[in-house]
Amino acid sequence: MIDSAVHDTSKDRERCTAIVLAAGSGTRMGAAVRKQYLSLCGKPILAYCLETFAASEVITDIVIVVPEGEAEFVRQSVISAAPAAKEKVRKIIPGGEQRYDSVHAGLQAIDWPCEYVFIHDGARPFIEEEALQRLYLAVRAEGAAVAGMPSKDTVKIADRDHFVCSTPDRSCVWIIQTPQVFSLELIRGAYEKLAGRLLQDRSAGHGVTDDAMVLESETGHKVKLIEASYRNIKITTPEDLLIAEAFLKS
Repeated sequence: MIDSAVHDTSKDRERCTAIVLAAGSGTRMGAAVRKQYLSLCGKPILAYCLETFAASEVITDIVIVVPEGEAEFVRQSVISAAPAAKEKVRKIIPGGEQRYDSVHAGLQAIDWPCEYVFIHDGARPFIEEEALQRLYLAVRAEGAAVAGMPSKDTVKIADRDHFVCSTPDRSCVWIIQTPQVFSLELIRGAYEKLAGRLLQDRSAGHGVTDDAMVLESETGHKVKLIEASYRNIKITTPEDLLIAEAFLKS
């Protein structure tokens, strides 16, 4: 059940766009089909998050970023499996070479009124409405918030030769997920700065693995961590697919 305090904000909600990233090749899955299109209990993996965003009180618009030339396939084979998403999907656009290129393309595609963007991996099928609500409240207050969960495991920092350098306090270690949520103006400005540096030197994107990292490095703006769920896994390997099937069948 969604906390009543969350519902109290519904009367003054701003518009929020979900940028769903589905342009990756999925090579670690080792399948002939891109991982975002693989069947998970009868539906493409990508369809699950689209269903959640379609039903959400938070998300008003959706942009899907896909490999070049696959927009029609996604429209016919994925959105058809999540028909409620048709009303919110504004654009299906081609992505870029790297994740940050695809995010930048998604941000540039937004040409309608929008205050906040929820950047989400299409291979994370189990994002929940309650997490979207918590992220929405956080981004309104802080300008930037990311989904994640405290680490269950001890984490070691290693050197390049795989020797332990340090062991951070586990109570301060989080496993970062998506959506990562930002003021559109804030994150668009950060990506424009990164894009400018990439035009001069493509190596400027080396090591950029998430959107919060772009905001932190380009603007110094602090990012709030918000608990989502340990079920909010990213399907990357065949083992992840088995875990996802178990979640759905449980």
